[in-house]
Amino acid sequence: MRSRPRSKRNAGAARSSRSISPLDSAKRVLRIESEAIAGLIKQLDARFEKAVERLYTCKGRVVVTGVGKSGLIGRKVAATFASTGTPALFLHAADALHGDLGMLQGNDVLVAISSSGETEELVELLESAKRLGAGLITLTAPGSTLAAASDIVLDIAVKEEACPLNLAPTASTAAALAMGDALAIALLERRDFKEEDFAALHPGGRLGKKLRRVETLMHAGEDAPSVTAAAKMPDVIYEMSRKGLGLAAVTDEKGRLLGIITDGDLRRMMQKRNENVLELTAGDCMTRNPATLPRTELAASALRMMEEKKITSVLVVDAGGRLEGVVHIHDLWTLQLF
Repeated sequence: MRSRPRSKRNAGAARSSRSISPLDSAKRVLRIESEAIAGLIKQLDARFEKAVERLYTCKGRVVVTGVGKSGLIGRKVAATFASTGTPALFLHAADALHGDLGMLQGNDVLVAISSSGETEELVELLESAKRLGAGLITLTAPGSTLAAASDIVLDIAVKEEACPLNLAPTASTAAALAMGDALAIALLERRDFKEEDFAALHPGGRLGKKLRRVETLMHAGEDAPSVTAAAKMPDVIYEMSRKGLGLAAVTDEKGRLLGIITDGDLRRMMQKRNENVLELTAGDCMTRNPATLPRTELAASALRMMEEKKITSVLVVDAGGRLEGVVHIHDLWTLQLF
């Protein structure tokens, strides 16, 4: 079979691209794509703020859609929304027209991505979304068919693709991804989304470990070494040895934290005191105002406190000052925080 002849324009582009070194080609691609993203700043206006507010007040879910390379970008944008506190999913426009339209409800907001704004499947999907009453936000070129059908249009038009043929979606997909990220982060800040919220949505992997809360690591209940202030020192030593954390928290009869005794404290007392240490009580020997954290604090905060105070354990207390547990530096080793 004879191959189709290239157009003069494309043939010239192919010849010229072969004369460019890979390094120069990479630099050109990065320059074009970075300029495309930077150009979005000038294209931002009040419509962006309106889009963020519409997503913030959405009573349903954010449904991101697209076709082809825009669809791949849409999947990532939907994932970013979901991981930063916005209920979101990706719906392929073609699948929606062939049975998956039930994934879109009237209280959802549809976010459509198309660099041209003329994608046939998206145009049909937007018509269906309108009938359902869903909100319509489009990342596309102004003046396009999709733009005309949308409630809010965010301009992601680029001057050129990084492809030397000006055909393969490159700069346009980079711009669409950047705009999607801008929406997600602006919405995150609108929600006042915090580290602990992020941790709740990322329980696995290194991120999840780094954002674990103290309550998931602490030695609590019978595993937490604790004695009352009236306990004799032989009982304190026994409790410290039995629990194996090198310390004992000292509480009153109602469980409120009064102080702490560590194995280091014991060694120093035995070196300095003339009287028999074993005849003293925990209240006589404890260090008052030990380092404490609430159970909802992040493990990273516990490590930071240990490093700043040069200690190996932090006591966990509730709002009323009652002992809830102990976090030891050994408990943090598996989290790859060091």
